[in-house]
Amino acid sequence: MGAAAQWQWIDKDGRKVFSDRPPPADIPQKSIMKQPGNSISARPVAVAPAVDGASAPGAASAPRPTGKDKELEERKAQAEAAEAAKKKADEERQAKVRAENCERARQAKAAMTSGQLFSQNNAQGERVFMDEAAKAAETRRADNVIASECAPR
Repeated sequence: MGAAAQWQWIDKDGRKVFSDRPPPADIPQKSIMKQPGNSISARPVAVAPAVDGASAPGAASAPRPTGKDKELEERKAQAEAAEAAKKKADEERQAKVRAENCERARQAKAAMTSGQLFSQNNAQGERVFMDEAAKAAETRRADNVIASECAPR
């Protein structure tokens, strides 16, 4: 292991300890602040060999690591809740935009089919009245927007 493979923990006297070896077995898991590598792994536990099939004395009383860090689980749950809230907010925002687009398209279609005269500026900047073909094209465009934005999702 290189120099970056360091252990860091708080000992029973409240002092920070830095070492290239794991802490003693009497240091609780919550007191271990840093382990080599980025993954959280259980530290090695020295187990005395069994004699005549019997377990070593005190082996049953040693706490077994559960493999779960409550603080990590809480952070993970908070991150998932924040992601869900963000996703819901995005969906609500998109639904609002679709509703606004739908309403504008319906208003544009109603105006185009009302029989009123509409004008627009041509490429030279001159004001010209829309002919029936241009109105029909705008009505088709509004119909396409209505079909895509007004449909329930």
